[in-house]
Amino acid sequence: MPSSAVRVFTDPDEHSAAIRQGVSEMTVTGRGAFRSEIVRIDFHHLWMQRFTENMSRIRHTTGLGGRAAIAFPAEPGPAQSWKGVELTPASLIRHKAGASYYHRSAGASVTAAMSLPLAEIAAISAAFAGCDLSPPRDAAIVAPPPSAMARLQRLHAAAGHMAKTQPDIIAHPESARGLEQALIEAMVACLATGDASAERAAQRRHALIMRRFHRYVAERPNQPLYIPEVCKAIGVAERTLRVCCQEQLGTSPKHFLLMRRMQLARRDLSKADPKTTTVTEVATRYGFWQFGQFAGEYKSLFGELPSATLAAREGDYPAARTDVTGR
Repeated sequence: MPSSAVRVFTDPDEHSAAIRQGVSEMTVTGRGAFRSEIVRIDFHHLWMQRFTENMSRIRHTTGLGGRAAIAFPAEPGPAQSWKGVELTPASLIRHKAGASYYHRSAGASVTAAMSLPLAEIAAISAAFAGCDLSPPRDAAIVAPPPSAMARLQRLHAAAGHMAKTQPDIIAHPESARGLEQALIEAMVACLATGDASAERAAQRRHALIMRRFHRYVAERPNQPLYIPEVCKAIGVAERTLRVCCQEQLGTSPKHFLLMRRMQLARRDLSKADPKTTTVTEVATRYGFWQFGQFAGEYKSLFGELPSATLAAREGDYPAARTDVTGR
């Protein structure tokens, strides 16, 4: 039965957990209060998602598989890159099974995603003699004809708008089937006629380094990490890691790890019991020792002092402990 859902988030972790297919992790690099929206539509065969995020971020995704999946910028906006390659408003990403990659946005963005079961994409490929639309062995960026890409973007936007304003139409089996077929035809037109750019050898080497980097960081979710120990552990010179991170993350590894530690601190503060936890304890847990600087950077990044994040749960508890950074 076709269905749709629209969800709004203010927590990057909750946003990431709601993304269908693969495992996603987000590091917000913009400053202010995070807000996002996910529109999700399940047709008979086609799955569709639409992500709207209000600030710059770096998203890592891994474990894609079981379906033929594509993604593309849904609207013009700030610069985006995928695996270190700059995307144009007309770029279309063809994912491979088991993909692991970084997708960076330099500001507020709207991203579209679609996928079909492997059996369905195989049947479509058979209908287009000489055109294999199954997931590629190497992920690629496709440049479809402008008219084909514009039609896919218009249909995706229309479906997303309908999910928010007329979900009953999507829930109707026959109207959903008509919209689904239009989206599939537009998707096939882009894939069958687009020019694909293969990864260069240097890009593959950098992608391998970034996979090792991500694995090391992901295996230590609650630890503050520092560049010398990271480079030693993954067997990469600091300069090489800096080049790879600048290419794929748009920032230095040191700044990326700082943003990660700030985000982990915010996560813990938002879930902590004020009766048994202080801001100082959380700050030191993630390697911060200049508490005034930590509080100032925290407010600049998230729009409130760390003490305010912790105090947001005061209604659940009768009293909170005093804290040297609770200004």
